[in-house]
Amino acid sequence: MSAPVFLVDAGRLDDVVAGGEFLLDGSEGRHAGVVQRRGPGERVDVVDGAGVRLLGRVRAAGPEGVRIDVDDVVREPAPSPRLVLVQALAKGDRDEMAIEAATEVGVDVVVPWQAERSVVIWRGDRAQKSRARWIGTVRTATKQSRRACVPLVEQALDGKGLVAHVADVVAAGGVVVVLHESATRPLHEVTPPAAGDLLVVVGPEGGISDRELDALAGAGALTCRLGPHVLRTSTAGPVALAMLADRLGRWG
Repeated sequence: MSAPVFLVDAGRLDDVVAGGEFLLDGSEGRHAGVVQRRGPGERVDVVDGAGVRLLGRVRAAGPEGVRIDVDDVVREPAPSPRLVLVQALAKGDRDEMAIEAATEVGVDVVVPWQAERSVVIWRGDRAQKSRARWIGTVRTATKQSRRACVPLVEQALDGKGLVAHVADVVAAGGVVVVLHESATRPLHEVTPPAAGDLLVVVGPEGGISDRELDALAGAGALTCRLGPHVLRTSTAGPVALAMLADRLGRWG
């Protein structure tokens, strides 16, 4: 069985070396020692959400947390290109289902998008609370999928903001793909960039409007289809990201 993963703040593992000791304290330490009852000799991984992974074994668990003997420390290189999911806000938690699965697939950045046809609206306090919930979703999915990096959840963009962002990504050498059922270009024909960002834009339940599609294409985005079937907003992004991750050799 794979070792469980516990998540600490970025930087906590910077000075940890193989052969040393690490104290897993705070909420993660309590979860490991009290809830999961991890005992001496059990394998555990500790990640900092920024690409550093500690591999170790429990020495002892106590009120202060879990003491771990460090077997190794692995530092994962920054991904290039970055996989970015621009996910339209959707009702029924389908947007959160999308980013959860996308995290498991390997997305690096998530961008909430207030599309024209989004039923859900992020405004005021709700916007901050909703983004915080997305952040919690990707953190949980990161631990479940045993990743060392937690995807970044950006601030939500409206239509104009997304068009400007797409233009910036393309100008920097990145590639932007808008998934749409009427497109003729299949996704598997898209050539990923050598560096920069590879964005996948997914619309809400009602789809991306013609006006939005034209604006995004005018900013340099490519309109592509996944296949013969129309997928839900909760599944389109993860499926597309899985295909692109395979193209990039991340699933080898």
